[in-house]
Amino acid sequence: MSSSPSEKSYKTDPILMAILANRLNAIVGEMTNTLLRTARSAVLAVVRDFSCSLVTADNRLLAPGEGVPVHIFGSSLQTTSLLETHPSLKEGDAFLHNDVYMGNTHAADHMYMVPVFIDGEHMFTACAKAHQADCGNSIPSTYHAYAKDVYEEGALIFPCVKVQENYQDVDDIIRMCRRRIRVPDQWYGDYLATVGAARIGERRLKELVDRYGKDEIRQFIEDWFAYSETMMVEAIKKLPAGTVSKTTVYDPMEPTLPKGLPINVSVEIDPKNAKIEVDLTKNEDSKEFGLNESVACATSNALCGVFNCIDSDVPHNAGSFKRVSVKLRQGCVTGIPEFPLSCSMATTNIGDRIVNATQAAFAEFGKGYGLAEGSMGMGIGAAVISGKDKRFGGAPYINQEWLVVNGGPGTPTSDGWLNYGLPVAAGLMYRGSVEVEESKHPILIKHMRVIPGGGGAGEFRGAPGADVMYGPRFDPMTVVTMCDAHINAPQGVQGGHSGPPAQTYKIKACGTKEKLPGVSECELQPGEWIQGFDAGGGGYGDPLDRDPCRVLKDVQQRWETLERATDVYGVILKSEQDALSIDVDATEKERARRRNQ
Repeated sequence: MSSSPSEKSYKTDPILMAILANRLNAIVGEMTNTLLRTARSAVLAVVRDFSCSLVTADNRLLAPGEGVPVHIFGSSLQTTSLLETHPSLKEGDAFLHNDVYMGNTHAADHMYMVPVFIDGEHMFTACAKAHQADCGNSIPSTYHAYAKDVYEEGALIFPCVKVQENYQDVDDIIRMCRRRIRVPDQWYGDYLATVGAARIGERRLKELVDRYGKDEIRQFIEDWFAYSETMMVEAIKKLPAGTVSKTTVYDPMEPTLPKGLPINVSVEIDPKNAKIEVDLTKNEDSKEFGLNESVACATSNALCGVFNCIDSDVPHNAGSFKRVSVKLRQGCVTGIPEFPLSCSMATTNIGDRIVNATQAAFAEFGKGYGLAEGSMGMGIGAAVISGKDKRFGGAPYINQEWLVVNGGPGTPTSDGWLNYGLPVAAGLMYRGSVEVEESKHPILIKHMRVIPGGGGAGEFRGAPGADVMYGPRFDPMTVVTMCDAHINAPQGVQGGHSGPPAQTYKIKACGTKEKLPGVSECELQPGEWIQGFDAGGGGYGDPLDRDPCRVLKDVQQRWETLERATDVYGVILKSEQDALSIDVDATEKERARRRNQ
């Protein structure tokens, strides 16, 4: 595997390989567009909290498309469970799988799998995974941080259950879901959209194989995996050798985590043998709460942190995955959970910490490697809201908001990304529309604005978060938040500063503010508001090395404050004819003075 991808000999013509690889991504793209355009809930149709992928019949991730990493890096775990539970698949079958103990992420992610047959042979599985607005939890939220076990969590669990046979719904399963899910018509609309997306994948794969032939496609698959592995080999060989570790601390959460929870990640890079190992075993045991990592989430989040730090041209599939191993421990909070402990929030909070710690560990190799920590945790911009809507005769509603911004991390070459969202989502979910949210739900969004100085300072700064405020229009509204980083904010690296922490407040009708914990459930009466401040991303590198022109631009854009320009970055700005400019001499003297202190 030492030869470069351009020099290595493949049986598939290189041009055809590129065409077929892009064709597979186009199929996943069409599946994605189908789901986006036909879903009913805002969490899917607006936010795009779903992912599609294609897996080979022997359970290798072939094409993830632009899927959310935590959703689809573990797709093959679920197709493996499918074959174990249903060894005799038939054309026209479709299966629903959301069991974390059989390879799923968390119970709120409904994965629909369609086996694709070519001339009677199972060659692929088309997968579409969608986060549900409601999954039957015991509280009105798809997240239950305090659930001691799956029974208290309450979600409906489907361990690879057949939902279609001969392309027709299995009505027993549909009736179960409609009875236990709070907004059944909304769920059924999402069900049809998600199964429809998988069926689009089935149809397009059949057309692809019909055009090129089974033998050509089989050969392409093996060559594409080999090419992907070779690309990964070359990327790893550019990295320094050694083992580094990083610790990030999840916020305290009374009464389960009175002191918080350290998350330890160790990364070993072996350029000679072109291998990377991420060790998640040196962490505390699983706990009686809903934040335990499932196998799929722990593995995917570690992989995401690795891929954030290497050549972005490396394909994300089973070929490149062969060069990365993730070490897990049975009964560990970041590893292999033991039934019946809950993994209700496995996709996010501790998962965000794993992504951050992994990429920040790479920065320990020296300047030019890794990333800072990105903002994490789902504040009120990503809360689950529920209640009754008088506009529709008092009909119930429930949905997860996605007005979250969360500052992205500084990198060795660029500032953090505004509208970052979450580390586990890698920017692949859409920020919700204020207008759409207000039209679909009885909610009034008072403001949503960037926080000046809200990012961690650095040569390349973290992005600022947002200040979001909303409340009910008519009747009481329940708001469930699952926010981290109220206390332990995203860390900077290589001399970069941490981002400011998140905050959440309930504002009463009289105007008084009540500070809420990061993980909370509150009821808002008409006239009351909830306000949240996202955490900002950590900075990369010494703020005194930042280009003064970047500091000036940030102040002009109101992403930074005039005070921080001087106090943090050592940049002296002056006002001339109502316009700011850099006082070059004063800036050089100020920075020299600080460096000599």
